[in-house]
Amino acid sequence: MSLQSDHTTRYTPQQTWYQRNRSVIIRHAVIWLFMIIILAPLAWVLLLSIKSLPDSMRGDLWPRDFDYGHYAYVFEKIETLPRNLFNSIYVTAATVVITTICAVLGGYALVHLKPWGRGFVFTILLLSLYFPTRVVAIISIYELQDSLNLINVTSGLILPYITLNLAISVLIMRAVFQLVPHEVIESARLDGAGTWRTLWFIGLPLVRNGLVVVLIVNFVTAWGEFLLGTTLTNDQEVRTMPVVLAAAQGGMGQWAWPRIAAVYVIVVTPGLIAFMFAQKLFFKGLAEGVVKG
Repeated sequence: MSLQSDHTTRYTPQQTWYQRNRSVIIRHAVIWLFMIIILAPLAWVLLLSIKSLPDSMRGDLWPRDFDYGHYAYVFEKIETLPRNLFNSIYVTAATVVITTICAVLGGYALVHLKPWGRGFVFTILLLSLYFPTRVVAIISIYELQDSLNLINVTSGLILPYITLNLAISVLIMRAVFQLVPHEVIESARLDGAGTWRTLWFIGLPLVRNGLVVVLIVNFVTAWGEFLLGTTLTNDQEVRTMPVVLAAAQGGMGQWAWPRIAAVYVIVVTPGLIAFMFAQKLFFKGLAEGVVKG
């Protein structure tokens, strides 16, 4: 009779827990790694914005003396900064509102109104995403703006911003509206609701997650846009915050490094706040659009 040795591995409770949760640990470690990569520069800039000027010349990460006066300084001493901040808010708000309205109307029409040639329109919108429009069309955009006397005009930035964001916005809303059953829309029509009433009372409540996605995408794109902002404007007072920030120079004058950091914090804070409040709806709407698209 042959004897067989027992090769069964026996784990301690600690080893058993690690074996069962190894994939979870690795996944969380990767998430933490990327989170640190993203948050570390933001934390560094935030600390720099509250450092004293002597501390900013040292290599220490943590400031020895805290100076919160840089935020008040940039508004008091940099004359165009309040105007630049208003320009960014104005251009971004107009771009977000107009683009979202156009995207809702376009997405709803392509799915539930079924106009003639909707397949061609969808193809054109999809193909436009594969072209670097900002780079390829920058000269044409400049010439068009010049013919409309919109060069060096803050409001002149709104039309190019809308045009560049419209295709992706319509495609997102199209994908989300495809989740709304046609039977629901047809039932509203049979009950006597017109097209606008059906869209407002039936369609919009069912696609609010997709609306959040469009709002966030357009907000981030318009708020941080630099190339068109610097190409289509010349004077400091008509420019937006990203252009002003990129043109700043470090030194011991009004653009000392802590003051540049303070301006940077002012620029990124609205986007962080908006995303913080809308992140759940944003990811839910994005997942819905991806699944259907």
